[in-house]
Amino acid sequence: MTPLQRYIAEEIATDHADGLMSRREALRRLGLLGLSAIAASSLLASCAGNDDVTATTSSAVPATSGSARTDAPGMDSAVATEPITWAGPNGELQGAWAAAADPHGGVVVIHENKGLNDWVRSVAGRLAGIGYSALAVDLLSEEGGTATFDDPAAATAALGKVAPERLVADVQSGLGETANRLPDMPLAVVGFCFGGGVTWRLLAAGEPRIAAAVPFYGPAPDSPDFAGSRQAAVLGFYGALDERVNATQATAQQALDQAGMVNELVVEPDANHAFFNDTGPRYNPAAAADAWQRLQDWFAEHMD
Repeated sequence: MTPLQRYIAEEIATDHADGLMSRREALRRLGLLGLSAIAASSLLASCAGNDDVTATTSSAVPATSGSARTDAPGMDSAVATEPITWAGPNGELQGAWAAAADPHGGVVVIHENKGLNDWVRSVAGRLAGIGYSALAVDLLSEEGGTATFDDPAAATAALGKVAPERLVADVQSGLGETANRLPDMPLAVVGFCFGGGVTWRLLAAGEPRIAAAVPFYGPAPDSPDFAGSRQAAVLGFYGALDERVNATQATAQQALDQAGMVNELVVEPDANHAFFNDTGPRYNPAAAADAWQRLQDWFAEHMD
């Protein structure tokens, strides 16, 4: 099992332990990832013993139908996205483009392990609404695109099978497309969950074009070296209740400091994994609002 598959498998098991997914559905999804019934049952049992992870907090709200909440941070000024394609390293790539009226820079948005969905498009639109044209890259483009998967769990499993090097290359291609649309403007990357992990991998790959990177609750790779991306100012977000991802925070901090990078890692109190996703059961309005304001302040300092 690859590190990405292991990360996704642990996320499924944690969702089950938190009561967000039935055992039958968890076993089905783990099977799609390639786990045997015995291995899947063992993983579910190990995560069920973690009493430190909770599904909701006092400020959490119920999940929505999949479209962003109108009262979510940034939605009041969000702009519409349009589907675009461009030539990637291994063929045509797909994405959603949101054009700011008066752009100060460009942002590549890296989606969660669900692929390019309406919520991710809304994030691109929110960034455009505050002055940063944004491109949400579909990392399942080579598989036909997220929209070709009728089963969201199958899309997640397909992402787990993609080599990390291809994910990074596709994001880098998205940076190139954004730069072509916004010549001579600063670039940034924002990633969520799975996409937060890809953001850390992008930094470890030595990407020299980004002025800022904002990984939300993404796992850092083992022993990363960020020296090749030292020009990027990194703002990382974690949820205090997200024990699984928080276990990699010290690794990220050490690598950032060793590379001499401007950085701030923020742990949002009373918040869990995926606290910014207003369509999910762990959405935390207070943490999301704080993160959104901090992101704007960070971009204002390092992107303008």
